[in-house]
Amino acid sequence: MTAAEVFRGRTAVITGASSGIGAGLARHAAGLGMKLVLADIAADRLAEFAGELSATGAEVTAVVTDVADPASVEALADTAYTRHGAVDLLVNNAGIMAMGYSWEIPAERWDAMLRINIGGYVNGIRAFVPRMLERGEKAWVVNVSSIGGMLPSPLMAPYSVTKFGTLALTESLHYEMQMKGAPIQVSVVTPGSVKSEIFKAARPGETAPPEEIAAFNDQLQAMADEHGLTPEEHAERVFEMIAEGKYWAIPQPEQLFPALQPRTDMILGQENPRLQLG
Repeated sequence: MTAAEVFRGRTAVITGASSGIGAGLARHAAGLGMKLVLADIAADRLAEFAGELSATGAEVTAVVTDVADPASVEALADTAYTRHGAVDLLVNNAGIMAMGYSWEIPAERWDAMLRINIGGYVNGIRAFVPRMLERGEKAWVVNVSSIGGMLPSPLMAPYSVTKFGTLALTESLHYEMQMKGAPIQVSVVTPGSVKSEIFKAARPGETAPPEEIAAFNDQLQAMADEHGLTPEEHAERVFEMIAEGKYWAIPQPEQLFPALQPRTDMILGQENPRLQLG
């Protein structure tokens, strides 16, 4: 079945929905005929984006949400279920970036990365999965990780840590749904380069970053700008994979697989990691 056949008329909750990958997923979901509950902490940007989608005829509810706050995510779930009676698809996507040497990134930024990129997903699972289980019908939980969740990077330690953690969290949830015999499909998304502002938004600290950090940041942003999928292209691939029942939603295997095999060989061979940039 196509994504349109699977998801038309269903209700989706998407966090981090007002920009980047989240906005692409929301636009595509609207195009599939889904009812949307969009969450983001950026109130003005969220309201503008929700208005944009509503103007196309989509049914959209915008809920300003701090995913790091369990009470805020519970309120998001309350709104979604009050408005629509059920949630069919939860997309945990909200996340932030930090660049710099792991020992120089401020403790506050480390804490924020862990609370949002991991804690936000945990809060989403805790708020929505019990209600999905109680309903007992087909539902989907989708967690957005990254190819950076399989390929750790220098100068991006908090991002690597949280995206690796997302893989572990998602796979654990997948097994738990199997143990419960629940009709809830769990999927993990591993984006490669996607056109967004995530690297421009990364800040290693309050002062200008060292030259090597700035250059690495610029290299990643240039790769996304020049070779990345648009958020809409990325979303189309992701929704089709989820509709097919895939756990691994890998929209850009050409970016992941050539590096994943050598990494696997390195681990199995117990070789020391070697730095390779570019």
